[in-house]
Amino acid sequence: PESYTKAVEHPRWIEAMREEMRALVENNTWDLVPGSETTPKVIGCIQVYKIKHNVNGTINQFKAWLVAESYAQTHGIDYDETFALVAKMTTVCTVIANARARGGNLNQMDVNNALLQRELEEEVYMLHPHGFESSKNPHAVCRLKKSLTGL
Repeated sequence: PESYTKAVEHPRWIEAMREEMRALVENNTWDLVPGSETTPKVIGCIQVYKIKHNVNGTINQFKAWLVAESYAQTHGIDYDETFALVAKMTTVCTVIANARARGGNLNQMDVNNALLQRELEEEVYMLHPHGFESSKNPHAVCRLKKSLTGL
């Protein structure tokens, strides 16, 4: 789906969004704080949706990611460095060659919320994800404690 409005029309997308939010809450990704005029710049967020397929083309899972709209951040104010979790191709080739030389097997693995392990030092505030606003405090914003995709 291209939007949250379209995604909530399908039960599997709703479950994918709930699973993402569950992981974010379990990882203690943010604290809800009252939003006010004194709160520093607050960035937005969007859900990104993707259907993951098995090798034979059947659907493996519906996946939703919460992505911070970091283009609203300013270097030196909201952040000082960028971080991307990437493996160099030489590392991947070394692992494959090592497994092959030892007669081992390799399997694919998907690590959910791998970027959430990075603690943030900067104060970053984000709007609450659409559809998951706090009913107790509808004007609250998220003070991020850990990184999200897009930061």
